[in-house]
Amino acid sequence: MTDTTSFRQTRRSLPIALLRARETVMGPFRDMLASSGVNEQKWRVLRVLQERGPLELSQVAAEAVLLLSSLTRMVGPMVEEGLISRMTPPEDRRKSVIAITPAGLALVNAHAAASAAILGRIEAEFGRERLETLLDLLEDLQKLDLRGTAPQSGHRTRR
Repeated sequence: MTDTTSFRQTRRSLPIALLRARETVMGPFRDMLASSGVNEQKWRVLRVLQERGPLELSQVAAEAVLLLSSLTRMVGPMVEEGLISRMTPPEDRRKSVIAITPAGLALVNAHAAASAAILGRIEAEFGRERLETLLDLLEDLQKLDLRGTAPQSGHRTRR
């Protein structure tokens, strides 16, 4: 065994707890999407476009929590599947804008009731107020700027 005095137990580790919670929440959504052959990344892209309308790729990547390179690889197949369309704005030929198609919208709508039922079950079991509090806390956590501020591995800053 190694010296673990500086580590929290894994059951109370924030990164691990977030991953466990994500798996608990995403399991039913993955099951729901399996019937349509759409993975969760494609689902997030479709939901962002359904909610926000046509967007430039970097905006979709940020909103759908995807790396831009991953989204770029997904666009071609999603266009071929008829779920999204892609256009290049004439004012800036370097950009690419994507939009949900009627087929993509139909797929989102086909899962709307099942998605609402999953959320309803989460609210019923976890509590609506607790869920809203959790979402607020997670939004606050996302606002933290933690990159480049942590002490180097094995070194502690002294004050």
